[in-house]
Amino acid sequence: MELELRFFATFREVVGQKSIYWRVDDDATVGDVLESLEAEYDGLAGRLIEDGAVKPHVNVLKNGREVVHLEGMATTLDDGDAVSVFPPVAGG
Repeated sequence: MELELRFFATFREVVGQKSIYWRVDDDATVGDVLESLEAEYDGLAGRLIEDGAVKPHVNVLKNGREVVHLEGMATTLDDGDAVSVFPPVAGG
């Protein structure tokens, strides 16, 4: 299946694009996608996953819904889903 992956702020700089289309197995989860992104892009290695979960302060949304409110890394995906990845944000 094919997903649209959307990146923001520093993650967009690492990937070099606002969004990409990514092919995954039909039974892929959010965790599978994050693991493959960390493996594919050196600048994302260690920045998305910590102790088997989405790293604190990193926001990952499936079709606009935060995955921590779904099934976290085990959140299943469907063909055509949009997965948005936001880095930690600081400021005041």
